[in-house]
Amino acid sequence: MRQEWHSYQLLAVLLALALGFTTTAASAAEVKIGYVNAVKVIEQAPQGEAALKKLQEEFGPRDKKLVDTQQEIKKMEEDLERNALVMQESDRREKERQLLALKRDLRRATQEFREDYNMRRNEELAALQKLVQQVIVEIAKQEKYDLIIHEGTVYASSSVDITAKVLEKLSKRAAQK
Repeated sequence: MRQEWHSYQLLAVLLALALGFTTTAASAAEVKIGYVNAVKVIEQAPQGEAALKKLQEEFGPRDKKLVDTQQEIKKMEEDLERNALVMQESDRREKERQLLALKRDLRRATQEFREDYNMRRNEELAALQKLVQQVIVEIAKQEKYDLIIHEGTVYASSSVDITAKVLEKLSKRAAQK
């Protein structure tokens, strides 16, 4: 009798599991899932291109100044190398000191430039990511998506890929401005 009772329990558990799987499968068919290639969106969005152009305009003059300083250092090194044997010792030492000071200033200016540029780039990237997320949420609500995936996805078929829709909406927003 005890064994018979266990058989009924086992049958009940198996029946419940079978019903649970069919219910889950039926409800999963109703779930609308989308995928966005966030890297592609960030790279191809007009707002990303505008942000890069803005950074180039903002940091271009400083970058040019650094390049000019590098060329000046190179010229001074070549001049010192060419004329070292005919220069007086005190003049040579003075030129070497000037050259070292210029190199030190260049290293400092380059480091400051990199830090400033990276900070501004990160600000622009954060603003773009926020905008992209807003657009994704808008599309998800308008088209009644239950889930949008963008990172850590191994595979997404083209039927769930909404990257083009996101880029299209971002392009329309860029055109409005």
